[in-house]
Amino acid sequence: MLLPAEIRETLLAHARSSLPNEACGLLAVDGDGCVRRVYCLANVDASPVSFTVDPDEHFASLTDAEAMGWTLGGSFHSHPRTAAVPSRTDVARALEPGWVYVILGRVEREDPEVRAWRIRHGVATEEPMSMGAACR
Repeated sequence: MLLPAEIRETLLAHARSSLPNEACGLLAVDGDGCVRRVYCLANVDASPVSFTVDPDEHFASLTDAEAMGWTLGGSFHSHPRTAAVPSRTDVARALEPGWVYVILGRVEREDPEVRAWRIRHGVATEEPMSMGAACR
């Protein structure tokens, strides 16, 4: 997965603006696995320990991504005070085995973590992620 620098900064800005609650959203990817657009969505839980993506915003994101020729290939959320590692709740709620789940950890700090995961059949495996380069 390729996460361009400007997308990473957008994710972190959304996570920080959502403090003290978790931030969440979706990722549109192209056929090469490059994140083309981030959809910063509302956390309807408004909670520092859980998130639920707004269903209407999810549908609007899907529609926009498809109009651009991309797919929704992942989601992201933040852990305001803890590491960028999937919690038991994250693993239990991961319903799309083909998606990449990006977690922003310790976003209250100056050096937050940004890590990607595949979650299949209740098992989380870290996904290699390149950051900084722009999509081709």
